[in-house]
Amino acid sequence: MDISLDTIINGLAWLFGGSGLGWFITWRWQKAKAKAEAKQAEAEAKQKETDAKSAEIDMAQKVQDTYQQMLEDKQKEVEDNHRYIAELKADRDHYRQIVSEMTKWKEKTDEEVRELKMQVARNGRQLEQMRPFQCYDLKCKKRQRVPISECEETKKQEIEPNNEL
Repeated sequence: MDISLDTIINGLAWLFGGSGLGWFITWRWQKAKAKAEAKQAEAEAKQKETDAKSAEIDMAQKVQDTYQQMLEDKQKEVEDNHRYIAELKADRDHYRQIVSEMTKWKEKTDEEVRELKMQVARNGRQLEQMRPFQCYDLKCKKRQRVPISECEETKKQEIEPNNEL
C-alpha cells in the first residue's frame, strides 16, 4: 500500500475543500439543531403539561373556593336559624309568663267577683231587714215599710206615720 503524496493531498483537498468537510460540519450542525429542536419540543410539551396542571389546579382551587363559600353560607344560615330559634323560645317563654299572669289575675278577679257578689247579697239581706225602719219622719213611734223604689221618689213628700198604739 503505497500512499503517495498525491493521494494524501487529494484526500485532504477533498476532505477540506470539497463537500466532505461541508458535509461533516453540516451534519454536526443538523445534529445540534435537531437536538435543540427536540429539547425545545420537550420544553414546550413540559410547558403545556405545566399549563394544563396549572389550569387543573386553578379549577380545583375555584371548586374549593366555591365549596368553602357554600360552607360559610350554610354556617351563617345555621347560626341565623339558631338565633331565630332562641328568639322564638324567648318569645314563647314571655308569652307563657303573660298567660300565667293572666290566669292568676283571672282567678284573683273571679275570687274578687265572688266576694263582691257575697257582699252585695249580704248588703241586700241587711237592707231588707232594715226596710221596716225606713221612714222619713223620725217622730213617729211605729214606723212603716217604705218600698225602696219609692224612697228616692218620696224624699220630699211627707209620709204619714201609722200611729195606732
